[in-house]
This record gives sequence, structure tokens and C-alpha cells, in this order.
Amino acid sequence: MASGPIFGQRLSALAVLLVIAVLCLLPMARLVLAAIAPGGEADFAAFTGRLASPAALKAMWHTLDTAFFGALLALCLGIPFAVAVTMTGLPGRKILGFLLLLPLMIAPQVTALAWLHLFGPSSTLLGMLGLAPAPGTGNPMLGRGGIILLYGVQHAPIVFITMRAGLSRVPRDLVEAARSCGARPLGVLRTIVLPVVRPYVVAAAALAFVSGVGNFGIPALLGMPVNYLTLPTLIYQDLSSFGPSVLPQIAALSVLVGALALAGMVFQSLALRGAGHRIVAGTPAQFELGGLRMPLAGAGWLVIGLILILPACALLATSLVPSFGVPLSPRTATIANYVEVLVRQASTARAFRNSLLFAGGAALILALGVIPMAARLEHFDKRWRRVLGGIVDLPYTIPGVVLAIACILLFLRPLPLIGSLYATASIILVAYAMRFLTLAMKPVTTAVGQIPRDLEEAAAVSGAGPFRRLATITAPLAAPAAVAGGLLVFMSAFNELTVSALLWSSGKETLGVVLFSLEEAGLGTQAAAIAVSTIVVVIALLLALDRFGRRLPAGVLPWR
Repeated sequence: MASGPIFGQRLSALAVLLVIAVLCLLPMARLVLAAIAPGGEADFAAFTGRLASPAALKAMWHTLDTAFFGALLALCLGIPFAVAVTMTGLPGRKILGFLLLLPLMIAPQVTALAWLHLFGPSSTLLGMLGLAPAPGTGNPMLGRGGIILLYGVQHAPIVFITMRAGLSRVPRDLVEAARSCGARPLGVLRTIVLPVVRPYVVAAAALAFVSGVGNFGIPALLGMPVNYLTLPTLIYQDLSSFGPSVLPQIAALSVLVGALALAGMVFQSLALRGAGHRIVAGTPAQFELGGLRMPLAGAGWLVIGLILILPACALLATSLVPSFGVPLSPRTATIANYVEVLVRQASTARAFRNSLLFAGGAALILALGVIPMAARLEHFDKRWRRVLGGIVDLPYTIPGVVLAIACILLFLRPLPLIGSLYATASIILVAYAMRFLTLAMKPVTTAVGQIPRDLEEAAAVSGAGPFRRLATITAPLAAPAAVAGGLLVFMSAFNELTVSALLWSSGKETLGVVLFSLEEAGLGTQAAAIAVSTIVVVIALLLALDRFGRRLPAGVLPWR
């Protein structure tokens, strides 16, 4: 009698393992095979030769250099904000934390575009203030320095989120004991708090470094115009110039990028190993700021203004002038750029539609699919859940350009039943499902883990089968988390560039691709209009998520 339910459980477990293997492991296996054995037989000499080419070595040095110093800058920005939001009564700290997270939700190419239009000689905003550089002056954001600066801004939210996780677990007793002995707040931070959360500092640095290694949008807009190439932009340039004929070369470069990213993730995991044993969770420690409350709050708002609000204003100002060099005034202000990109121009209107369909389709598929997956994974052994969680994280951990190359290799030739997906809309949708599966899975896994086992056991005793228990108990309780995960997927996919830059084809352009193309073509005002539109969409979704946050499990939304 029990053989039927047991067989069903095994079949569902096998289905979950198969989905994870196809979405997460198969593309990586195909990539490694193409890099090491493009002709069917392993040729390690050719593989190392491709990696030792002068262009590859130079791009690797640029990648490591910018990612390392960008991570240091991200630490300098993220740690003070994490301390202020987590351990003090700073006025407006929640709003400051929310605003600091915005660069993480906004596409890197949008961030790069905003800063380009802020400091260039044609800067509309600086021109209004009479501070624009002289015509013909080079843009200071182009090249190594600009890339490092924006890596720091773009990845500071990663440091902020990671450090909050550690700082919130520092018990109040430690700080109060030090303060009662006469230690000053800065001394307590330096000698007690930061040493205790050192694993989180190392983990945050590793995550910021990995994000820099795989970043495409920032070095594409700031590096390629001056021939400062990192590994992702070198891969893009080679594939754009020579097509599929250089797949073995770019596969080797992609494996190198993936290896650097995975090394950083392993370093992060090792740093956090045992962190939970070193810190005893309790009431978070708090520092009294006294008369420094308002000056420190002012300093926080000043930093947010410089790294976020000022570039956004520059982007908005650029989008409101008819062309570069025209001063913004009540007479010259126009919404023609928005009308052009949203209504008149076929390629940009199509890109908006494509991005909505691709991002919305991936979000819907994943939001529906992760509930049964998470419910089945909850019955796995804890060790296996950890292993499978790491596998699900893999396509999101590795740089998007690596995943794109893996998808090209996997779907270039016809496959049984589905044929070839190369140069179709389906390849972008599948790549989004692979990359953002973990974003949809984590909130639902948390929600499913908090459902009392008693509910399922009572339903089973009453004769309810697995599918009925899933439909009547698990799915309704996990639905809010699935909606949140779907919205996170939509925001991440809506204006991404790293994956679609290599997968798009004629008629299948996405917003990130069109924005990049317009900027390259010198139509910066139209690119700015697209960027502002995407920012508005992302902020609206974030605000909706924030209002929805009270119904979500703790920890799903990092700013709450």
C-alpha cells in the first residue's frame, strides 16, 4: 500500500534533481568541454595557449586590478553604512539603507551612463551650473579610474547586506561591557566589533571582487571606448567581431572568468565557515550618537547625494534636452526623447516589449516552478540541501557573459525535440531562467522551511495526497514569498545586459542592448531616456516590494 506514495516521492525528487542538473550543471559542463576539448579530444596545450595570448593576459590583469580596488572602495562605502543602519539610532537610517541598495537593483550600464553624462564636457547638469569641462576635454570617467569608482558604488550594497548580517548578531553585552570600562565608541568598533565580524568583512570583500570580475556593463561603457578591456568585454568584442568561429577561444576565456569568480566564492565560503560559532546571536549592540546624530546623518545624505542622486539628476537632465551641447532651460526642455524611444522608434519600443516579455515570462515561470521544487527539497537531508543550493547558485554566481557563452554552445546545434534555440527568443528566456532561479528559490525556501510540519502530517493522516497537500497547504503559505521572488527576478532581468548582449538577435533586442547601442552610436540623450525609464520601473517595483514586505519571511528583503 505504501509503495505508491514512496514511488511518487522518489519520482518527484528525481524530477527536481533533473531540473537543477539541466538548468545549472549542463551549461557549465558544455562550456568546459568546448574549452578543453573543442575537437572532441582534450587538448590542454591549446587551452593554456589561448589563455596565454597577450590580449588575454592584459585583459586578465585589468580584470583583477579593477575588481580588487573596486572591492576595497566598496568596503569603504558599505561598512560605515552597515554600522550606522544596524548599530545606531541615526535619523533616517532605514531610508539611507534603502537608497544605498538602489545601485544593486539598477543595471550597471545605467549607472555607467549616469556618471558619463555627469562629468563629460557635454554634461547638461554641469553646463547648467557653469561647471562643465571645456569642449574637447576627455571624460574623466573613461578608463581604469572610472571603472574602479563605479565598481565601488555598484558593489557597496553587497558589502552593506553582508555586513548587516554579521553586525546584527553582535550581542549587546560585548559592547556594553567595553563601554562600562570606559572605551570610546570608535575604540569599541576597532577592537571588538570589527574583529568579531572579520569573517563577514572578508566575505563581503570576496563577493564585491567576484561581482567586479563578472561586471560587463561598466567596463563596456567606460573601458571599451578607450580600448581598456577586461575579460568580459574581450569576450564580447571577440564574439562580435569574429562570430562563432572563435568559440573555442572565448570558451577558454569564459572558463577563466568562471574560475576566478568561483575562487572568490570559495574564499567567501571559507571566510564564513565557523562565523556562526564565533558570534552568539542576541540583542544587537547599539551605540548612542548623542550630539553627533545630525552631523553623521548629514554626512550619510551627502554621500548618497554624491554617488546616487547627483548622477541620477545628470541622467534626467540629459534626457530632457534635444541633443548634446544644448543647455537645459524652460525653453529647451523637451520630452521628445521619451516619445522617440517609447513610441516612435521601432527598435526601442520593441526592446521595451521584449524586456517586459522575457523578464515577465522568466519571473512567472520561476515563481510557479519553485514552490514544488522548494517543497520537495525540504524533505532532502540537510547536507544534500546545502549541496543542491550551491548548485542552484552557480549560474548566478558566475559572470553573466560566461553563462551566455555556455548557452550558445549548448543550443547552437539542434537538440532532440526542441531543435536549435540559437538566435531565438527562447534562448534568452532559458538563460534568464538559469541565471535567476536562485533569486526566485531563496525566498520560497525560507517560507517553506517555516511551515510547521504538523500541518502536512495532519493532512497526510486525513488522507490528503502529496499533490493535494502542496495545493492546499504549501502553495498558499509560500505564495507571498513566490511573488517576492518573481518580482526580484523581473527587476534583475528587465534591464540586464550581461547575458542578452551575446544572445540577442535581430528583432530580439532587450533594453540593455538598445541602451548600449544608442550610447555607442552617439545618441546619448535617447539612451538617457531609456535609462531613466528603467530606473522609474525598478523604483516602483522596489516600493511595491517594500509595502509587501510585512507579509514576507524575515530576511527576504535586505533593507527591512
